[in-house]
Amino acid sequence: MAPITHTIHQVQTHISRMAPAQPDLCHTSGRTSRKCRGDSGWSRILIAFRVLLCSLVFISLVLYNLCGSALLPICHLPRFLLANHCGGLAGSLSPDVNSTTCPQWTALHPSKHRGLSEDLDVAYNSEDFKQKAIQALGDAVRVPTESYDDNGPVGEDSRWDTFAALHRVLEASFPRIYESLNVTKVNTYGLIFHWQGSTTAKPYILAAHQDVVPVEGQTVKEWKHDPYSGYYDGTWIWGRGACDDKGDLIRQLLAIDSLLKQGFSPARTLILAYGFDEESKGIEGAGHLAKYLEETYGRDSIALLLDEGSLYTDMGGIVFATPSTSEKGYLDVKITLSTLGGHSSVPPSHTSIGLLSRFITAVEDNPHQANLSRTGTLFAMTQCLAAYNPLYPEDLRKLARKAVTDDAALKVLQEQLLASDPLYKAMLGTTQAVDLVEGGVKVNALPERASAVVNHRIAEHSSVGELQQHLIDLLTPVAVKYDLALVAFGSNVICGSAGEVVLSDFLGTALEPSPVTPTEYGPWALLQGSIKAAFESSPTLNSSKVIVIPSLSLGNTDTHSYWNLTKHIFRFSPSFDTDLYNEEHTVNEACRADSLNEGVRFYTKFILNVDESDLP
Repeated sequence: MAPITHTIHQVQTHISRMAPAQPDLCHTSGRTSRKCRGDSGWSRILIAFRVLLCSLVFISLVLYNLCGSALLPICHLPRFLLANHCGGLAGSLSPDVNSTTCPQWTALHPSKHRGLSEDLDVAYNSEDFKQKAIQALGDAVRVPTESYDDNGPVGEDSRWDTFAALHRVLEASFPRIYESLNVTKVNTYGLIFHWQGSTTAKPYILAAHQDVVPVEGQTVKEWKHDPYSGYYDGTWIWGRGACDDKGDLIRQLLAIDSLLKQGFSPARTLILAYGFDEESKGIEGAGHLAKYLEETYGRDSIALLLDEGSLYTDMGGIVFATPSTSEKGYLDVKITLSTLGGHSSVPPSHTSIGLLSRFITAVEDNPHQANLSRTGTLFAMTQCLAAYNPLYPEDLRKLARKAVTDDAALKVLQEQLLASDPLYKAMLGTTQAVDLVEGGVKVNALPERASAVVNHRIAEHSSVGELQQHLIDLLTPVAVKYDLALVAFGSNVICGSAGEVVLSDFLGTALEPSPVTPTEYGPWALLQGSIKAAFESSPTLNSSKVIVIPSLSLGNTDTHSYWNLTKHIFRFSPSFDTDLYNEEHTVNEACRADSLNEGVRFYTKFILNVDESDLP
């Protein structure tokens, strides 16, 4: 999974502390009304007119002060008119009021299969179903399907063989699925489940991954329960992969199995795609799956794709579902310095390690600039938080409203967001981190080679090529100063006689920022409506307080392999951040058992809604 799943919650928790105390706009001074003694009809009309006039003036002044005179059209006047008091105007909108800057669609319940949906809602509330879900996830967790950065190809590296054991567990847990759906294994361990529909409508994909991050041996003693026990303690299911990402995989299979049990037959073809190296390179798993799917169905052949991603988070009593609609790009740049060796008793002015430090300093002294663009995902996310989050600071809320049309306000908003939390720097620009460095073999020998690797997460508005050119422009003067030849990404840039510096794509893992998923009516509305319907059907959740907003993923998922199949890609896991005992990729990974039922409820609504939809 992308490494930061709680970005919005982390930022908002911090930014909310900046909110100043707000004045009570409703407690205005005034006199009690006087009785009308012998007033004529004209007097009463005149008084009524004066009251009306004063009220209009008061409303205008409030709107002017809260929204700015140029922004009256986007200040959500309907809420003011419907409210019984004026205090909410300066604050957030109620979830049942739509926003022009963050459109919301209502809960979408299946219509053709309403009875089926309601019957399954009842089934999902049962203790028997809960125990079945716990058993299925526990069994999957007990298989240590670890993937490593240095895994070799399937067939050459025996560490992949453990995935065969997981396949046996899945088939034993879900025999009905294996009997009813067409199951294809791609590159031995990639899984494709094909559920044929009765129409020619475009298929859609639910995705997850089978692999997990390895457990470091020295940390095993820090786990409350064995990391591959799948132990259920009455609240939590413990083990690596319980949250990332076997939980989503099991929820999807439970939903499919439940629908099959009820005799459901889809109109639209559904494909389940399960890779097995998402936590490493994604090449052996989703890379091969994507090639198979494109060869089978063609480019742009899929209606939509839903993979793992962001979660639900509660902000001031409002639940925000935050599906990621885009991901940052990726590039590891290796900087390699080569110079003449020799005995360290007669050293040059700068060794290769010293020269490397100059290049590292140049990189770190010149960070990439942030950019809050109105067309970017972060701007859309900010508008949604400003519209609906009751904890959002009022000064930023007002500034966000102005920034919709005011360039000066947009610039100030960017500055204040960057000042509010370091995570905004990561979300609004390309990041760089010098993570690896090596050089030298002996204390009395001049190092002939030294290198460093700089990890970059490329901003939504940038590209791999733009980043590479930035580094060339930045480091060429350093190479010239020390008379070094510069070779950058396979091209000779300048010549030099004192040595050579090479910039290269470390491990060949360059990745462009993802295309941004559209958030107009269609797949996005289906996702929104299904999320809200799942809440509305739950005995414990409150649908009236759910807002669905787009978000940006700072890391990468298997979805990068599927760009050719559809432009409607969503990254969302139907769990609360509080359903995770700890973060992913660390000790004590555990998933709250009750979240399994609610996740299955969401996937069921989503499957039925997409099946009934008029999408192409």
